[in-house]
Amino acid sequence: MTIEASLRLFLGASSLLFLLGSVRGSNGSLPLILWHGMGDNCCNPLSMGAIKKMIEEEVSGIYVLSLMVGKSPIQDTENGFFMDVNEQVSFVCHQLSQDPKLKGGYNAMGFSQGGQFLRAVAQRCPNPPMKNLISIGGQHQGVYGLPRCPGESSHICDWIRKKLNTEAYSDFVQKHLVQAQYWHDPLNDDLYKKHSLFLADINQERGVNETYKKNLMSLEKFVMVKFLQDSVVDPVVSEDRLGLAEMDKAGKLVFLATEGDHLQFSREWFNAKILPYIR
Repeated sequence: MTIEASLRLFLGASSLLFLLGSVRGSNGSLPLILWHGMGDNCCNPLSMGAIKKMIEEEVSGIYVLSLMVGKSPIQDTENGFFMDVNEQVSFVCHQLSQDPKLKGGYNAMGFSQGGQFLRAVAQRCPNPPMKNLISIGGQHQGVYGLPRCPGESSHICDWIRKKLNTEAYSDFVQKHLVQAQYWHDPLNDDLYKKHSLFLADINQERGVNETYKKNLMSLEKFVMVKFLQDSVVDPVVSEDRLGLAEMDKAGKLVFLATEGDHLQFSREWFNAKILPYIR
């Protein structure tokens, strides 16, 4: 089965060179961290497992870590729906800080909600240093609508939609439903700014955290990919107010767009457009 077909179904070493304490691939590439999207997990052979294998085939000797938040892939999937995002980010920051292979820096690639979660890692956890951040279909200004939830059970997705539509900014739902933590209702902006546990913080919408800004601006490149026929992310266009104008002037921002629905891309497109930022 091809990579692109698999993604549609799911949607949703002796040659290592040690340099500055970081494990680089045999071609000099930095380690790469992957964070999956909603309804997915670190290791599914039809999605993240296939992407990890594809990258390892294309970039000789690269160290690729596909993040598992929890003790098993099943728990990882569940946590993508129900674990407080701030706790997830802290979990990942600790994991990265304990990995000696990342000491000298790493690149990061997030898929869908994994994109904004990795941006939080970049802003909050500068050690080890993230060099390039690639967000594929991420929702950096949040979502208002969840038209096609790629969960294992339609009952779970139906429950999530109901809670988002009626109780997104209640304390209980904010704490226990991941998607509520990046739910951005344009008709209730005051409620969003007051009660959003995650997105309003990393987007600097309750005040400016200069450390967040400094850490994000230390990235060498911030690559954002939009899918032009996205039927999962609503709205498709996202914005961010965290010093991106200065990053743009410095040539650190890269905006890419591709035809297709959410997380649908070909291996050829990936190799041509994404691999240059992780080689």
